[in-house]
Amino acid sequence: MDIIYLRDLRIETVIGIYDWERRIKQTLILDIEMATDIRKAAQTDSIEDTLNYKAVAKRLIEFVGNSEFQLVETLAERVGEIVLNEFNVPWLRLQVNKQGAVRGARDVGVIIERGVRA
Repeated sequence: MDIIYLRDLRIETVIGIYDWERRIKQTLILDIEMATDIRKAAQTDSIEDTLNYKAVAKRLIEFVGNSEFQLVETLAERVGEIVLNEFNVPWLRLQVNKQGAVRGARDVGVIIERGVRA
């Protein structure tokens, strides 16, 4: 199994359970690892033969940026579903970080793994 990843993908969105959070945009930070097989792409040197991380990033920026979930957990599940289903990824590991959500903590969020790891 090979992994293509995106680190520190920062997206502004409405997220949270409190009234004040529903009125502002906050920055979420996504780190995502996606299982794939890069051998064909390495042979052909063609973007069509690999997982296009730019296309994944663009799709997630659009989706997350337009979402208004209350829970980071819900957002993580939906992002996972998009990557698994729309990009034919068999396994992913996703970390969603809502920096500043807890006083005294630098990072807070969730990490999920979905799919079958080869």
